[in-house]
Formats: sequence, structure tokens, C-alpha cells
Amino acid sequence: MSERQDEGLAPGEAREIGPSLREQLLADPTPPPAALLDESYEFLGDEDIPYTNYTSREYAAAEYDRMWSKVWQWACHVDHVPEAGDYYVYDIGDMSAIVVRTNDGEIKAYYNACMHRGTQLKPHDSCGWSKDFRCPFHGWTWSLEGQLVDLPQRWDFPHVTDESHRLPEMPVDVWGGFVFVNFDQDAGPLKDYLGVMPDHWADWDLEDRYIDTHVRKRLPCNWKAAAEAFLEAYHVRETHATGKLGDEVTTAYDVFEPNVSRFIHTTALNSPLLDPPRTEEQLLARMAQRRGTEPLELEEGMRARDVYAKYIQETMSEAYKQDFSHLSQAMTLDSIEYFLFPNAFFFPGLQLPMVYRFRPDPTTPDASYFDLLMMRPRIPGEESPDPPDVIELDVDDSYTVAEGLGGLGRVYDQDTANMAAQTRGFKASLKRGQTLGNYQEVRARHLQRRVSEYVSGKG
Repeated sequence: MSERQDEGLAPGEAREIGPSLREQLLADPTPPPAALLDESYEFLGDEDIPYTNYTSREYAAAEYDRMWSKVWQWACHVDHVPEAGDYYVYDIGDMSAIVVRTNDGEIKAYYNACMHRGTQLKPHDSCGWSKDFRCPFHGWTWSLEGQLVDLPQRWDFPHVTDESHRLPEMPVDVWGGFVFVNFDQDAGPLKDYLGVMPDHWADWDLEDRYIDTHVRKRLPCNWKAAAEAFLEAYHVRETHATGKLGDEVTTAYDVFEPNVSRFIHTTALNSPLLDPPRTEEQLLARMAQRRGTEPLELEEGMRARDVYAKYIQETMSEAYKQDFSHLSQAMTLDSIEYFLFPNAFFFPGLQLPMVYRFRPDPTTPDASYFDLLMMRPRIPGEESPDPPDVIELDVDDSYTVAEGLGGLGRVYDQDTANMAAQTRGFKASLKRGQTLGNYQEVRARHLQRRVSEYVSGKG
């Protein structure tokens, strides 16, 4: 096995032995999209991250006051509000928004509070259809467009006009089929906040996918610790391969300031650490076993990666009645994960088409909620299914009860198995902060830095 040669390198310059991800992708028969070859790494420091960032109630309160109240965050999908009167309530801490489709087809968002005495107009975490917004306390009523249309005993409110007591709108916009809201009246445009996302995703058709499965699980850890568990592949050997050498993947990490980061890690290629490496036949057999399919034949002149990508393309083409054979091996197989600060993950790949969202539990900094969506291609010429009911899982429930996750349910169970122990360790440790890798965990450092900037008023 090759020895590492890291002496003389500046912090953050060291890399794993073997070919880089760029070299791996350029070796594929079908060229990858140019966006996957963009490289954007910068050393962001090596100081410890204080455990109080995860455990402190004061820090959590500052996040609500100075960060969650000012950032763009996806609230729902356009498929949740397809017709006039369809609404969806999005909650983050004590803040609550009503997303609604108005009579003219526009999507608006309102602060979920009556202009009379503050009662919420729609229940927490609810969705449905309504011809208007009627307060359950005294019956004040607003149109879908936010106009005050009924004020019982109006004679007692000469100081109220239809205009003075309109429902205040909050900034709202749509990207990739997801409806984003911002509780800050002075928020800048979503397009600016998204950074490289619109350009990188221009040809990846996120808006042409529907929600096939939606799981929401309560996690026994702070929302940042939960998100960070999915920001790196450094954990793969121990968490997913029980410490066995050889299950690592070639991974690249990028940060696109200020709000986006990404990793790409490969599938059906040899680990650079495995000596001797697996044969192509062994790699192909391994991929078929993981997916639970019949063994595949290694075609002459093709690598396991190429054969497996072709199999996935053919399987998905048949299922969704469109041709995916033009996709690169990377877009077909690899785990390509974009993170949009503060809490959203988007995967453009054909085989791994997930969207994640992490939100804090408003009652304690030691718990959070994880929304996991599986997005599937819309079948041309057919109406897509309505969004499914959310599968609600408590801390000890297994993801495997969600059939739509397939074999990934077991993987997600492994991902979340360490979270309670990590939370306890935050509080038990003599050392009062976590130490991050310069390269493989740079995305976790980027997340922490952005949160800190908002908490300190510099966001």
C-alpha cells in the first residue's frame, strides 16, 4: 500500500492516496456535467468547535432570534399547494408561516397570526384547503389574498381599516419545485441566497420530480449535529462498514460561499486503500448484492461501474417511461449532495434522489427533526401522485418501516445510531469542543461558521 506523503503541505492541502474525484469522473465513458468538475475548497481553520454550540439553551435562543428569523428555508413543495385555497403551515421554533395558493394561482406566505389578538389562523404543522382564513377565536376573516373581508361588530373598531389590518406577507419564492419562505421583511432575493445552485442545477430538472416518500424522524441530538452527520463521508468505514477497510469511497468536498457546500463520492469503484483491490467482477457482484438484485454479467470492455450504471438507467427508464441513457455514470450512481445553509440538502442523482431538512426541537437543544424526501421523475404525459402522508418516526423507530426507502432504511438507521451517544458525550467530555478534519469535515466547519456569524450579528 502506498504511504502518505503529507510533509510540507499547508493545512487543508493533504488528500487521500489514489486518484482524485476529478480524475475518477473524467475516466468515465460518459463525461460528467461541468458543474461536478468545479472545485472550491478553502482551509477554514482548525480550532475546536465548542460543545456549547450544541447544548446551550442560550445559543439555541440566539439562533432563533438572529438566524432562523432571517434565512431562506424551504417550507413545502409546490405539489402541496396545487390549487387555489390549498395551504401548508411551516413552523420553525415559535415562528409559523402559512403558504397558500391564491385565487389567481400565485403562491403567497403569511405570518400565521390573527391581526386581532394574535391567535394562529391555522393549526401547527397542518395543511389542507380553505376558502379563506377565519380566526377560530372571534371570527375575523381574511381572503386568500390577505384582505380583511369580515370583522364582526365592526362598529367597535373605528381605528381598523381593511388596509391597516391586511395579513402581512412574508418573502416567498420557488426554486426547483420547493417553496421557500423568509421571516425577515428585509430579506434579499432567494436567487442571490442560492448562490451557485441555479447554475449548477440548470439541467438537472429538480422541478420535474415528485415526492414519492416523506419520512420525518425525531432525532436525539441538536439539529446541527444531525446535519453534520450527513455532511461528510469520513464516517463510512466505521458506521456503515463496521470498521472494515475497503468500503471507503473517493470523495471531494467543496464550499461555495456564502451558503452552499457540496460533496461527491463515488460508487462502484475501488477504494484506494484496499490492497489487493477488488476485481471488476467482485465490484459488480457487490453492487448487485447491495441492491438486492440478481447477479449482473460483466460485459466485455466495460467496468463494473459502467455495467451497473447502464442497469440503473434501463431500470429507471422502464419505471418512469423516459430515456436516462444520456446520463453520466456520476449522475446515475454517485452520491452528489448539495447543502444549502442552514438546513437543506438536495441530491441530483438518478439512483439517490433525496432531499433532507433538519429543524430544531423548540423544547430542547438536545433534539431535532429530520425530514427525508425521496424524489422521483415525473412520468411524461401523466399526472403525478399527490404528496404522500408523512411517515412519523420517533427516536427509537426504524427507518425500515418506510418501504419507499428500500435498502436505504438500514443505512439511515446506522447514520442515526450514534446521535444519542454523541449528545451525552458533548456533556461528559473533559475536552470542551470537537476537533474537525481540515478537508473531510470542512462542510461541518462551514455550517458552524455561518451559524456563528448570524448569532454574532454578522450574518
